[in-house]
Amino acid sequence: MSKANKAALNLKQFMLRQEVLKLYRDIFRTIRQVPDANSRKDLQMWARQDFRSNQQQKDEVAVKMLLQYGRRSLTELKTSLDLSGVCKEKHFKEK
Repeated sequence: MSKANKAALNLKQFMLRQEVLKLYRDIFRTIRQVPDANSRKDLQMWARQDFRSNQQQKDEVAVKMLLQYGRRSLTELKTSLDLSGVCKEKHFKEK
């Protein structure tokens, strides 16, 4: 699909989209720290599937709820990595 065919996003939609993209990048950065290759691949597949299955979601409230779910999942993953001693970050930045 070309850029000309896409509908222009209003400011709220644009900002939400940026939050989703940031969460996606943060999740994959964190997944890279998982030491086991099989677990890492499983987590990558899970994350991609979740994002793809909700890619067409347009409802602002639903997107915000999905962002909340994603952030919570990311926090749980970071906590698990931290407790297992493989996480490189000492302190996680939280909003």
